[in-house]
Amino acid sequence: MSEKGRVLVAMSGGIDSSLAAVLLHEQGYEVVGMTMKTWDYASSGGTKKETGCCSLDSINDARAVAVNLGFPHYILDIRSEFGDSVIDHFTGEYLEGRTPNPCVLCNTHIKWDALLRRADNLNCDFIATGHYAKIRQENGRYVISKGVDQTKDQSYVLWGVSQESLSRTLLPLGDLTKAEIREMAKERGFFDLVNKSESYEICFVPDNDYRSFLKRRVEGLEEQVAGGNFVLENGQVVGKHEGYPFYTIGQRKGLKIAMGYPVFVTEIRKETNEVVLGTEEYLKKNGMVVGKLNLQKYDSIPDGGLSTTTKIRYKDRGENASIRQTEADKIEVIFDEPVSAIAPGQAAVFYEGNDVIGGGWIMKSYRV
Repeated sequence: MSEKGRVLVAMSGGIDSSLAAVLLHEQGYEVVGMTMKTWDYASSGGTKKETGCCSLDSINDARAVAVNLGFPHYILDIRSEFGDSVIDHFTGEYLEGRTPNPCVLCNTHIKWDALLRRADNLNCDFIATGHYAKIRQENGRYVISKGVDQTKDQSYVLWGVSQESLSRTLLPLGDLTKAEIREMAKERGFFDLVNKSESYEICFVPDNDYRSFLKRRVEGLEEQVAGGNFVLENGQVVGKHEGYPFYTIGQRKGLKIAMGYPVFVTEIRKETNEVVLGTEEYLKKNGMVVGKLNLQKYDSIPDGGLSTTTKIRYKDRGENASIRQTEADKIEVIFDEPVSAIAPGQAAVFYEGNDVIGGGWIMKSYRV
């Protein structure tokens, strides 16, 4: 038994999670690799070849690293857990007129929980992933902060990980850049990993066509929602659309309506099957309500509120905002300047410098 402990590493078969396992092995941890099978794309009716973390090639790539270094590797089938939580949520959010973020939900409610349960079964002290983020303990709490490589930082997707889970989590790539990881892989002879293309699609929608996925998933959906109205902010009807679940806040392309000037989806009204269109100015709002909170750096927001940098999407640079906790599970956010395309259903993450204060799901946006 290693003095550093036994760690279960989530290995997707890509370069990041593979090098996380390699580095922990070299640091003296007793490493156990595990690849999670979350989705069987063939069953979805899609046409694109299965790629990414669920494919047989990726499982074999992860196993090859484990065999090379002499540590055990397991495959964990969590398709049932994944489908019940992530895919049902994904489908349900679109049917509610919201825009879901399945990768955040998967990270925080499926992968971490599933890993910890199996870590206990395998007598592992820790779990580890290849996320570009850092973790530390401060004032009795575990805090996620941005990784050194700002272009690859993944702290945004980790806001929902609980304190209990963070207490057993290792993130070995937080102080490294992607370029350094590639060089380390070359030095160790893992050239296939260096040359492997990376997948950024949703694993169960690898063709990026979520509309077709919804149609296959919900029988009769097209017929149920077709024929709704496109309306302007003043209520004027300007055309017909294909159904409210097939549109997202901020969408401009694919509307199939000519207004003579650029218009965007500014609101989705499930109750009336209306999709509201407006100019870019109507997309900008400076207030929002965020619910289903998970706080990391603090156990609660101070009564006077906090000044933060708030991100409303993964690649967002973040905007200055004041946050105030209005209920145990809700935060009101007021941005210093209006922000474009705030989409209910997406995650909002609050930062203090590089530290994640916490996050939640956007419930609604408005103009103050």
